[in-house]
Amino acid sequence: MNGSREAIAQFAEQWAVPMSEALQVAVAVPHPYLQLLAESLPQLGLAAQDCAPEAKGAHTGQVSAGMLVDWGCQFVIIGHSERRSDQGETDALIAEKVHAAQRAGLKAVLCVGESHAAREAGEHKTIVTSQLQAALAGVDATRLLVAYEPIWAIGTGLTASTAQVEEMHAVIKGELASHFGNKTGVPVLYGGSVTADNARSLFDCAGVDGALVGGASLSAASFSEITQAGLAQLQA
Repeated sequence: MNGSREAIAQFAEQWAVPMSEALQVAVAVPHPYLQLLAESLPQLGLAAQDCAPEAKGAHTGQVSAGMLVDWGCQFVIIGHSERRSDQGETDALIAEKVHAAQRAGLKAVLCVGESHAAREAGEHKTIVTSQLQAALAGVDATRLLVAYEPIWAIGTGLTASTAQVEEMHAVIKGELASHFGNKTGVPVLYGGSVTADNARSLFDCAGVDGALVGGASLSAASFSEITQAGLAQLQA
């Protein structure tokens, strides 16, 4: 829940990364600023931070996936850890939202991840696998991305170690392969305090296909550096 007309204008003015077909970049701003961002940076993909499970009706305050498509969105983030904790979103509700997003033609960015307590208890693999299994039934693999968010590494300045990242991405890819078959092609993004300083090392991790960037995306300068790190990894 960040941004303003002025902030988006500054972001657009400072964005200086030439786009490449090899790397897809999208920005997820709050709903009121989707059109402004699309007009200011048409070369970037447009993503929303959430959508309703319903298509329309008496659901005051909700925004449907169809409305997001009407705005020009290609992606929507679903099940972010903050919505799971702050809004009490359940695995069942998140599954409904994934289906609603895909029915409308959006690509769903499904977020999964464990708390610090769960990791300390050795339950991280079980929890993430359970979150995936709850959401994947009937899902179109071609309209899905999965973002691994170790909750303990979001907004804390902590970042999972290379071994932790690779372990969990292997777990996620294994579950996706089990559900969809070995050639799923579902990208798995890392989303735990990604910064310009650690992006290259994270992109070098086995199983990491990209990043779900949080606070570092508020600055065009830092987000540009992360994007450039992604391009460098592809060209290596």
